[in-house]
Order: sequence, then C-alpha cells, then structure tokens
Amino acid sequence: MTREPMNSLVLIVEDEAALVTLLRYNLEKEGYRVAEASDGEEALAVAAETPPDLVLLDWMLPVMSGIEVCRQMRRKPRTRDIPILMLTARSEEGDKVRGLNTGADDFMTKPFSVPELIARVRALLRRTQPVQNKGELTYSDVVLDMDAHRVTRNGRSIHLGPTEFRLLQYLMQHTGLVFSREELLNAVWGPDIYVEPRTVDVHVRRLRKALNGDNEADLIRTVRAAGYAIDVEGIV
Repeated sequence: MTREPMNSLVLIVEDEAALVTLLRYNLEKEGYRVAEASDGEEALAVAAETPPDLVLLDWMLPVMSGIEVCRQMRRKPRTRDIPILMLTARSEEGDKVRGLNTGADDFMTKPFSVPELIARVRALLRRTQPVQNKGELTYSDVVLDMDAHRVTRNGRSIHLGPTEFRLLQYLMQHTGLVFSREELLNAVWGPDIYVEPRTVDVHVRRLRKALNGDNEADLIRTVRAAGYAIDVEGIV
C-alpha cells in the first residue's frame, strides 16, 4: 500500500547536528516522519533496512561522500527508485550537473530557504505517487506499463528513475509534439517549484542512455532552440 505523501518517511543524511534539528522540526511540522543518518555508510544501512520515501542527502559527509551514497543507492534494487534531493555548499553549475548525473533528482545549495526545501520535498513525493493513468503506452519497440511502472524495449527491461519514467510517459502520451524545457518542467516537475531548465537536459541524457542500446535508434528528437519530442523520422 502506498503511503499518503504527508505520512511519508524522509531520511536526512547530514552530519551537521543543528541543521538536522532544523530539518526534522520543519518536516515533522508538515506531517512527515523522519529518520536520520550522520554519515554515508549509516545512510546506506538505514535505507536498506527501512527504505524511505525520500532522501535529503548532504554532499560532504564523513566516511563516504553524498555522491557515492547516491551512486550506490541507484545500483541497489531496494533503493534505486527513491527520490534524492541533494544538499550542498557547492554552487558551481558543474557540481550540480555531476550530482544530477549521479542520480540525484533535485539539488539545493546551502544556505537554502526552508519553505522552498519543503516545497521541493512535496513536489518530489507527489511525482513518485502512482500515476492515475492506467494501461500501456507503446511507441516503436518501447512499451511503458503505467500499472506496473515498468518499461521495456524489444522485450528487455529498462530501469528508469522516477523522473525519467514520468518524462518518458509524458513524451509518449504526446508523440510527435515538441515540448520546450519550460513546458516539460511544468508537466513533469510541476508548476509550483523552481528547477533550472538545464535539469531537463540532464534527465533527457539519462533517459537516452537507458533507452538506447547498441544499434538502436534514438527515439528522442532534439529540436534546436525548441525542445524535445518522441518522434524519430522513419519510425512509426
């Protein structure tokens, strides 16, 4: 049974005690349950024993970095689909892209606004709730099963994170239409939260990498200065 968003379990992975206290207070005030880990190894152990609904993950941690925690969580079936919001003092764009490429779903730079963080937590949890649509979507040799939350291509199973799944679902529901980054942000991430347009490019690259095997056509068309579409010439 899927938990209601306001009863969701959030794992805070942070070694700064004062920040943990602040986050716990504000999350519990919003109705979330909270678990804690103060280093990377503890985070992996806690997540493996009782998988949370979302992870707030600090980049700079003792024992094991947040980037490595994120990478290992994405490798393990029990934790690979959990949304991860990475917290860091790093503000360079390259660091944000690295975090997203490792598997993080969102990124906030310290110091951050607590109300904005809560809004992002709420948006991430809402995105991972079961979709209302039922049945299957098919395009070329790709089948997206909305009931089982599963994607296959040519019969082989394709693992997608929650954001890539919703992105693919939206594009497959509108085959042939080109969507700008802003339109995709509103449709997939939601209009009530700010995410940089560059984030769309990162998730499209991850989706392409997962979908496209050797000698397989790239099903995602990039339209220069316009956006993206599921629409490949010669594929029906």
